[in-house]
Amino acid sequence: MFRIINKKDRSFYTKSLVLHASDLPEGRGWSPHIWQIVEGFNEITLTLLEAEDKVDSGDIWKKIRLKIPNHALWDEINHNLFRKEIELIDFAVRNFDSIVPTPQNTDIEPTYYPKRTPLDSKLDISKSIESQFNKIRVCDPNRFPAYLEIHGKKFKLTLEKVGDE
Repeated sequence: MFRIINKKDRSFYTKSLVLHASDLPEGRGWSPHIWQIVEGFNEITLTLLEAEDKVDSGDIWKKIRLKIPNHALWDEINHNLFRKEIELIDFAVRNFDSIVPTPQNTDIEPTYYPKRTPLDSKLDISKSIESQFNKIRVCDPNRFPAYLEIHGKKFKLTLEKVGDE
């Protein structure tokens, strides 16, 4: 469970850092990489920033880009995302004493993603699978499965690759 660390708690530490999967100040909020993939992004930015009371508003230590193949499923996306997050953590450790953080660009209007709910995994049966593929592929089939409702019933949809050709 994620929560915002308040100023009092942060005061016990030299720095409190956050990993966030968007090109801040755009994409503040919850699950930005999921929202961006659903929107059709094939590359996302990971940002290492200082924690502040206002969500995702702290000074930036580093940004790196991550390409998302159009066939990658939720577990592959997470694996690649976590690998890049480790790179940012390594950067923070190596540069902790010398980093000069950069304030977020105030010329860019911040945007915010809401917290995802089960309704965000619901498929529209009147639309094609192709048009909803990004939504399907980011759904964790165990925790947040894609689903559809038809004939008064709800059906869970799972997606897995059957081979690498």
